[in-house]
Amino acid sequence: MKKFGLAIQVFIGLTLGIIVGAIFYGNPMIATYLQPIGDVFIRLIKMIVVPIVISSLIVGVAGTGDIKKVGKLGVKTLLYFEIVTTIAIIVGLLMANIFQPGNGLNQEQLVKTDITKYVHTAASVQSHGFADTFVNIVPNNIFEALSNGNMLAIIFFSVMFALGIASIGEKGKPVINFFQGVSESMFWVTNQIMKLAPIGVFALIGVTVSKFGISSLIPLGKLIATVYGGMFIFVLVVFGLIAKMAGTSIFAMIRILKDELVLAYSTASSESVLPKLMQKMEDFGCPKAITAFVIPTGYTFNLDGSTLYQAIVALFIAQMYGIHLSIMTQITLVLVLVVTSKGIAGVPGASFVVLLATLGSVGIPVEGLAVVAGIDRILDMARTVVNVLGNGLAAIVMSKLEGQYDKEQAKQYLNAIDEKKSAA
Repeated sequence: MKKFGLAIQVFIGLTLGIIVGAIFYGNPMIATYLQPIGDVFIRLIKMIVVPIVISSLIVGVAGTGDIKKVGKLGVKTLLYFEIVTTIAIIVGLLMANIFQPGNGLNQEQLVKTDITKYVHTAASVQSHGFADTFVNIVPNNIFEALSNGNMLAIIFFSVMFALGIASIGEKGKPVINFFQGVSESMFWVTNQIMKLAPIGVFALIGVTVSKFGISSLIPLGKLIATVYGGMFIFVLVVFGLIAKMAGTSIFAMIRILKDELVLAYSTASSESVLPKLMQKMEDFGCPKAITAFVIPTGYTFNLDGSTLYQAIVALFIAQMYGIHLSIMTQITLVLVLVVTSKGIAGVPGASFVVLLATLGSVGIPVEGLAVVAGIDRILDMARTVVNVLGNGLAAIVMSKLEGQYDKEQAKQYLNAIDEKKSAA
């Protein structure tokens, strides 16, 4: 396996997992043996995310030491995120209106999955608004934020701490050197964990297929095709135009992130590629300070794939129940999704929770989500790829807007990849 790249290794693990899951469909023993393996891999990734984000942010921001620059970057980043996620919702609504994936479905023939755990979570956060998200950026207790993995609070503290280090001049250099060492050490740990990725992917996908089977995808094939088609168009057209304006191309990004995109797709977890995504975007010409701030923040505010998915599924359920949504109702849906998707970001099963908290406001039965739940893993894989790609692109856009994107370094990095590929 060592002679193959990570993307090929992960693809082999994915394929074998699908085969094993299909062969042992309905056998609970598969989950008994494989689920712990997949869980350990995801936990290993989560274990290193916070140290990498903290150390990278402190080293990067302390290097600039300018609170005005950091503030301007924050405003530009959030404005960019809002614009792109709104476009994603509009693209999702267009796809659902054009292809009508919910029309003609016989609900009695569809498998329904229990969604009570999402209903309970949605009920507890429906009163949690957009303003609350900004209030919660400031932690009551940084150790509590670290324990809960509250990324926005961790980012806020890290930025303030880094500015404090920069303000004390020479006295702060030993602290910066310490966190530089932490950052480099954690990236070494990341590389070791990535060697286990094919095994983790094999276990995760094997459990999924063994539970739901391949046959569960067929009745909802039109929904799957609409979601995947929407993701493809969004990446090719919207991301393509943004990348061109930023001085690069979306195809160049896909080339450098192919390993991470395959891994994100296979695990349906954005966190699984966060450390390598940050590292590669820095290699691709983005300054550490911008990469370390924009990408982790994007994991809460810039979920383009998730919002596109939510728009399609909302209309799918309406179509399935024969409910016509007027243009004004759909505009209302856009506005509600923009607010709700930010207000409860970071909640487990966030995409489902967003929909549960949103559908009722425009008269769509939330019970319809029970139909989608059985294939959600397949849809989650696609939206995770778009989320990852969107956050990598955001780092380039912000670097360009700040006048710090190094196109020459990006070109050299691409050439190095091509030379390595030719040598292999």
